[in-house]
Amino acid sequence: MRPGVNIVLAVVAGFVSGSLVNIGIVNAGPSLIPLPEGADVSTMEGLRSSMQLFTPVNFLAPFLAHALGTLTGSFVAAKVATSHRVTCAMGVSACFLLGGISAVATLGGPLWFAAADLLLAYLPMGYLGARLAGATKPPSA
Repeated sequence: MRPGVNIVLAVVAGFVSGSLVNIGIVNAGPSLIPLPEGADVSTMEGLRSSMQLFTPVNFLAPFLAHALGTLTGSFVAAKVATSHRVTCAMGVSACFLLGGISAVATLGGPLWFAAADLLLAYLPMGYLGARLAGATKPPSA
């Protein structure tokens, strides 16, 4: 397989797998950590207006979804790639970071959550995913 095609496939596989993990955790979150009374998260407008009702524990599932989705996607990208493995992993994490920036800009929320989410859930998890996949180890002879 041509290296360029492999890189694209690695990033797409990473993005899809990370997105599935993210969606799974976001969907499971309210059943694990109940939403505050009166919170409506069925629409973006409802979610935006419900943010003021959330307690810090309600932000745990979204943070874990972002962090574990990015970690999984970066790991998969680094495993699938035959070259430029760290770059593929970090490319996936950069895509998720752009989504996180968009979510913060659209939904708002507390500054502490935005800072923690944007600083900890994306690029560090992307690098950790690459490390866990063995992408940062020098090639063996």
